[in-house]
Amino acid sequence: MPDQAPQAPLVLAFDTSAAHCAAALLSGDRVLVSRVEPMTKGQAERILVLCEELLEEAGVTYGDLTALGVGIGPGNFTGIRIAVSAARGLALGLGIPAVGVDAFDALREGHDGPCACAVDARRDQVFLQGFDNPPIAEPALYDANDLPAFDGPLIGAGGQPSALPVAEAIARIAAKRFAANPARPAPLYLRPADAAPARDAAPVLLP
Repeated sequence: MPDQAPQAPLVLAFDTSAAHCAAALLSGDRVLVSRVEPMTKGQAERILVLCEELLEEAGVTYGDLTALGVGIGPGNFTGIRIAVSAARGLALGLGIPAVGVDAFDALREGHDGPCACAVDARRDQVFLQGFDNPPIAEPALYDANDLPAFDGPLIGAGGQPSALPVAEAIARIAAKRFAANPARPAPLYLRPADAAPARDAAPVLLP
């Protein structure tokens, strides 16, 4: 019997760091299914159901997955915790790696050359990180109307749209990184939460 060709890595990625539930399933270089559902609340109840729907649509199961990718922010404080907690739990249960991908890398995916990537931080502010722009190489909070000078386009809030939907970008980045034994995903917060804690218990992050 001839040897079978190795199957392409199958990566499930999802993100709830903004007002949406987004998920994508990537096999090798091919996106099998991708979906973004706008929502301002209810992500905790929806995200795993959405992932199950995508797997079913593609005709695969959680047991077929090679790795997970998850958006770690910056963005909505509670939304980030929801997705990271789900990714950690799934990775532990399935025995596969989970790769945390920040919003700046996701925005830049598919773009070559210098640029700056911006995430809406509300209150007329943005989280900004530059690529091939040393003065803003580290992510930080800026006034949206007073950004520092940089080379290349602005991608994201206030600039041009990203080349890929967020979950697809996260999946492609995770596919490049999972073999390097990445650390477990952790939220990327660039400022403290600005709201009172929810009355319901927050998702628990595994140590």
